Amino acid sequence: MPDLVERIDVDAPPERVWALLTDWERQGEWMLATDVRTVDGPAQRLHGRLAARTGLPLPGGRHVGVLDTMIITKWEPPRLVEVQHTGRLIRGPGTFAIEPRGAHSTFVWSERLYLPYGYLGVVGWFLVRPFALFGIRRSLERFAALAARG
Repeated sequence: MPDLVERIDVDAPPERVWALLTDWERQGEWMLATDVRTVDGPAQRLHGRLAARTGLPLPGGRHVGVLDTMIITKWEPPRLVEVQHTGRLIRGPGTFAIEPRGAHSTFVWSERLYLPYGYLGVVGWFLVRPFALFGIRRSLERFAALAARG
């Protein structure tokens, strides 16, 4: 079960960081090669459902690639949202935490992934991990810049 934990300091107050973070359908503005949609109504709440697709962009802002379905399992504005990834390939808990630093914030993104396909999944993760980390780190940089602009 690989764990990923990445963090970035954001020059914005926690409330602004939270508002941008949980505006799920805007995540494509900062999350690389990903579009996110809510499923069955608003997802700014406990048990809200999300569907993210990461991959090649299509006209209109959508992507073709890996589907990541999620349900929100913890909702504590403006500091913490936890999801359970429920897809066929991406499974396990994920957390977005916002740590206040005066008028600024630290955004912490963590994932615990349950790899599919036994040893094949382990080998696949070994090959994919550097690209996943690059994408998460670059997405966090984009997020911090967007949040700082207000």
